[in-house]
Amino acid sequence: MGLLTVLGAVALLMIILALTSAPFWIWYNLGVKKAGVHRPPDFIILMGGGGMPSESGLIRCWYAAKAANHFTRSKVIIALPGNPADSVGPVQLMKKELVLRGVAPERIFFEDSGTNTRAQAINIWKRVKGYTLKSHRNYSIPPLSILHFQFSILIVTSPEHLYRAVLAFKKAGFLKTDGIPAFEEDIEGDLSFSAKKLGGRKFIPDIGENITLRYQFWTQLHYETLVIREWLALGYYKLKGWI
Repeated sequence: MGLLTVLGAVALLMIILALTSAPFWIWYNLGVKKAGVHRPPDFIILMGGGGMPSESGLIRCWYAAKAANHFTRSKVIIALPGNPADSVGPVQLMKKELVLRGVAPERIFFEDSGTNTRAQAINIWKRVKGYTLKSHRNYSIPPLSILHFQFSILIVTSPEHLYRAVLAFKKAGFLKTDGIPAFEEDIEGDLSFSAKKLGGRKFIPDIGENITLRYQFWTQLHYETLVIREWLALGYYKLKGWI
């Protein structure tokens, strides 16, 4: 009974908060806390989201390609578990999306074995420190020992994940770590409507002017789930000593 009371209280609190903009600002703060590009990166790390195509995968590719086209000397590493030899798999589809947006294929490499942020950070650190990164065409990156490993990286990932990703890569050895949160853009148009003009049953309330009920409430609930999941992940990474 006590557990049900707690769960009910949490659900009620989430509903109340969803009627405000608080969840958005908490989520936004996760995205900007470690965001910023302070130097030209040696490597742009594109963190894989969902499959390809997917909302998270495509928007991250968009931001990564924009960064790669600005920093034309940077290599791009796609960090996503999968098989690079599979031409229709998500790893290659992310690469094709980057190429479609103007990134030269020989600049793109893979980290396809890590299954969480910690593993991906460690694997990339080991490879750029002394191993060879290879693409499917066997292009290689020279060892970077002459730089004393003080090279810089730029992480591109979802807003809620960026804070943890930057801390995890710094813990793995990347001292010069910047980040770009892959924020989506809002619709600029007026989404209100008049149910009276559109017809239909008159006894059903007209909610055309209530943007909060139609969109914002559900969006804020979505932000809440993203934030809660990320807080739990941050807590776990902190306890494990990964950040």
